[in-house]
Amino acid sequence: VQLQASGGGSVQTGGSLRLSCVVSGRTFSTSPMGWFRQAPGKEREFVAAIRWNVPYYTDSVRGRFTISGDNAKNTVYLQMNNVKPEDTAVYYCAAARRVLIVSEIRRKDNYEYWGQGTLVTVSS
Repeated sequence: VQLQASGGGSVQTGGSLRLSCVVSGRTFSTSPMGWFRQAPGKEREFVAAIRWNVPYYTDSVRGRFTISGDNAKNTVYLQMNNVKPEDTAVYYCAAARRVLIVSEIRRKDNYEYWGQGTLVTVSS
């Protein structure tokens, strides 16, 4: 299983970006897909996940970010709107090997496959 993330870049506060993650080696809808991020000096944290077309978000991005998937393209997206400087981080897409229950979705240790990361920089 390989994940290829793209779409990062520099954007001003209030702007938008769309991250993409192409999954190869399996059908992405089989088990949860997630987006995590890691800011400098901080631990990698949960951002969003999608499981059976149901989205899950961390509180700080709910209402601003949208996770979605395209089965035909085997791709999961993260639409980031109204971005803030605190959204600056390297964003990673991840795939779980098995079906996760809701309480497991936000934990990075439950995702076995990771993309290479894409940097998002938000300037004020």
